[in-house]
Amino acid sequence: MRVIGAEGNQLGVMPIREARNVAEEAGLDLVLVSPNAKPPVCRIVDYGKFRYEMSRKEKDAKKKQKIVEIKEVRLSPNIEENDLNTKVGMARKFLEKGNRVKVTLRFRGRELAYVNQSKKVLDGFAEKLSDISSIDKPAKFEGRSMIMFLAAKKQEPGKKQEKQEKN
Repeated sequence: MRVIGAEGNQLGVMPIREARNVAEEAGLDLVLVSPNAKPPVCRIVDYGKFRYEMSRKEKDAKKKQKIVEIKEVRLSPNIEENDLNTKVGMARKFLEKGNRVKVTLRFRGRELAYVNQSKKVLDGFAEKLSDISSIDKPAKFEGRSMIMFLAAKKQEPGKKQEKQEKN
């Protein structure tokens, strides 16, 4: 078993009993850090402090991650141009915040007879947002509605720097 001392220096490869004795002499604990390594790696540390540091690292990692929400925008097949532009503006705000957008085109009554023509509404919606989004899942007919998912495009590193320089 490879043993790492309290100050971070390597004590070398030794049997488990000898490593335990070294840890007890130092008044610390022997903690298995990497069990899958050849040979396994142990560290001589204060176990309470070690657990506290690991929990802090996990909390920091959770703070940094972004939870992507799915926002929904509902349309109808006979939507007017101004209403469509309003919905595009809403979807644009959602996408800029990093959320995914679920675009739902609902059919009522006789509107189901014109499903093929209504797909153009979804295509036009996606085209208006093509500068900041990409189609995550293409339009799919489910029940009495047609559903499409849009996701924000990944920014290139150079573009992020340009934005930061302007601010």
